[in-house]
Amino acid sequence: MKKFSTSKGFTLIELLVVITIITALGVAVFVALNPAQRLADARNARRTTDVDTILSAIHQYIVDEGSAPTGLSTTEKQLGTAATGCAIATGGCAVAGAADCLDITAPLASYLKSIPADPNGTASLTGYSAVQDANGIVTIKACAAESTTISASR
Repeated sequence: MKKFSTSKGFTLIELLVVITIITALGVAVFVALNPAQRLADARNARRTTDVDTILSAIHQYIVDEGSAPTGLSTTEKQLGTAATGCAIATGGCAVAGAADCLDITAPLASYLKSIPADPNGTASLTGYSAVQDANGIVTIKACAAESTTISASR
């Protein structure tokens, strides 16, 4: 006489345990990788490179010409080609007013093909600011840096 088994599949409890384990592992991997933080780090790395590039171009201009580009002053200004809308109220920049853009595209044309723009910026509103203190030290800042301050001075 043959014995027939009535169990031909998995029980509901077994399935629920497996699904719970897979879900827990998936959540742990997602949290460990943290894609949002990785993307923010990538954007900040680009901002750091852009700040250094702009500062190097301005410094080279000063070395070649003997003075800073016209418009660079002790008042912090956003870099860009826009005539208005250049105020920045967020990040590490203190740019106020509607007509505070500093267009240094022409003076720096020999050193940069174009002024770099923030990953969220444009050529008219780059998201970077420039200021020169009373001692002639130029500081470039990334205004939209995420959870950190990005600036360089020379």
